[in-house]
Parts: sequence; structure tokens; C-alpha cells
Amino acid sequence: MGFLSIIITSCEKDDYCLKNPVTPNLILRFYDDSNRKTLKSVEELYVWSTGKDSIFSNVKSDSIYLPLNSNTTKTVYHLSNGSSVDTFTITYTPEEEFVSRSCGFKINFQEVSFSSDTFWIQDFTPSSLTTIDSQNAAHVQIYH
Repeated sequence: MGFLSIIITSCEKDDYCLKNPVTPNLILRFYDDSNRKTLKSVEELYVWSTGKDSIFSNVKSDSIYLPLNSNTTKTVYHLSNGSSVDTFTITYTPEEEFVSRSCGFKINFQEVSFSSDTFWIQDFTPSSLTTIDSQNAAHVQIYH
């Protein structure tokens, strides 16, 4: 009986990662260019990255989330409204942060800047951010 109690008390608690997803996605919200406080869905939204499958295909949405490539300093997405395509480029410095033993590391994105050609996207704000370290709110507002 004593041997069994030693085995039971020597076991460690399981450590579970409760922060999922750990590395934040970029969140875009779409607004009406003529009334910039009004959300405006994109009717036929297609989003893809060069050489990758589409992330969103023919969806109607006023907000989307996009993963950033943590193995490089730039991610390029193509956003289509069904009739024209804009290229949206995000440049950044990825930085590892230790979260916990169970979660491991997460990537924060520092010195983030955005650029886009403007065919159907009329404007966006901001043009840069100090950091993306969470996904609790939209990072970029796109006006169309």
C-alpha cells in the first residue's frame, strides 16, 4: 500500500494549453467607403496567397482573419470582390515568445506595415502597427 501511494503522489498534473490559438491571426474588417463607420460585407470574397489554396472562397463577410507566415518577414494575400483583385502585402518582424510548457512558443509580429494596390479597396487604416500580439479586435479597417 505504501508503494502505491508513492507512485500516485509522484505523478505530475497534466499541463494543458488553454490559449488556443496562441499565435495571432491578422483580422481585417470591411467598411463602406462613403460612410466609414458602417460595416459593409464583401459580396463575393475570395482570398488566397500566391502558391497556396484559397482561404476564403465566394463568401459574404464583413470581417476575416488571415494567418501570417512566421517563417518569413512578408505575407502577400490576394483579395477579390468577384470582379477585381487587390494585392494586400503585410511586412513584419516575427518574434518568438515563450508562453508555457504546454503551449510552447507563440509568434508576435513586430513593426507591422501594410500596403495594397487599390482597385476595389479604396483605402485602409492603419498603414502600420507596432505589434500584433493578440486577436481580440480588428487590426486593419478596409474601405470599399
